[in-house]
Amino acid sequence: MSRILQLNATRRSLVTPMLFSALDSALQAHLVRTSRERLFDDGQIIQQRGDPADGFWLIEEGAVRVGQFLPDGEFRAVALLGAGDSYGELAVFSGKPRIVDAVSRGQSRVRLIAARPFLDALANYPASTRALLGALSEQLQDTLAILAGLRHGTNPARLAGLLSAMAGDSAEAAQITITQQELADLLGVTRATAHAALKELQKHALVERGYGAIRIPDPPMLGRYALSQA
Repeated sequence: MSRILQLNATRRSLVTPMLFSALDSALQAHLVRTSRERLFDDGQIIQQRGDPADGFWLIEEGAVRVGQFLPDGEFRAVALLGAGDSYGELAVFSGKPRIVDAVSRGQSRVRLIAARPFLDALANYPASTRALLGALSEQLQDTLAILAGLRHGTNPARLAGLLSAMAGDSAEAAQITITQQELADLLGVTRATAHAALKELQKHALVERGYGAIRIPDPPMLGRYALSQA
């Protein structure tokens, strides 16, 4: 999956780094030219667990929720990806069926980069292969760090760590487009618990809540709070 990348130029998702953007620019352009564009409406399924890994997806517009459908039909998100993000590369490399479902969040425009042309073209770009290995290593390290943080501390601290990761490294204020239900899914708690944690962060002036969005006035301060409460 791709790097914690901006969604609507203001927020970031949970999973890190940008695998597609690690490729040589000429290879990126070639893959885009030879790919197939798809349009999806809100809630439409893009891929399902168990599908063959016939390629990976590049999000050009909109957003995609990645996760799994539970037995009762509820969708449990583990990542929210935006324009510029890519996902599904690991399934392509392993050659095994997909292990996650992906659903369009609002209208989205994505490209399917076919597996065989991608792997064949990659063989001609050794620097891109090395860059991908580095990006995959960083992805694993960052994901493990995030998951470790989500398992420890109070719910407000865990939420602060999650929002801090979404905000990225910038010291400037950030606005994250995300619903309370999506935050609850990512934390693995109920919506009421996520709401209570948000209220606690707001009490400390660490977040400002809006309709379908959360503003973070000072991301570094939020990160320090997460560490101090862990």
